Amino acid sequence: MAATGTKSVLFVCLGNICRSPIAEAVFRKMATDGGIVDQWIIDSGATSDWNLGSLPDARGLACLRKHGIDTDHRARQVTKEDFMSFEHILCMDESNLSDLKRKSKSVKDYTAKIELLGSYDPQKQLIIQDPYYGPKVIGQLTQRLVHGVVWAVTSLYHYQLSR
Repeated sequence: MAATGTKSVLFVCLGNICRSPIAEAVFRKMATDGGIVDQWIIDSGATSDWNLGSLPDARGLACLRKHGIDTDHRARQVTKEDFMSFEHILCMDESNLSDLKRKSKSVKDYTAKIELLGSYDPQKQLIIQDPYYGPKVIGQLTQRLVHGVVWAVTSLYHYQLSR
């Protein structure tokens, strides 16, 4: 469980090597730059077990470095404990959302709010497509994630202030 006064967010995608580690790294950078990183538990995970222990995709890492963002994240799968440990679980697409909701049913009285990261997008582009098979898409994805995460950070921050 998160410490009192600590906020928490878990970003989730299918394999935890493209979308969710990028979102985690961007969120962490923004929280660091904003001087509030010590108030947050920030992580990412996968709905599948395909890439456990792997670094994020090299194309995503290159794009993050281009924006001055580093990460040492290793892919992991979402656990039952995550539904009790994190306040917010933000996923990338409807398949992730369905998998998370199915898994959450096995956790009694879970506390996490599970939603699409895209729900924070003012343009209402709810789905963040999986870029794994497209060479140009990861660069575009990073820009989209930056935009989505900015809204998520702002919304979550204001949500926490109002509580």
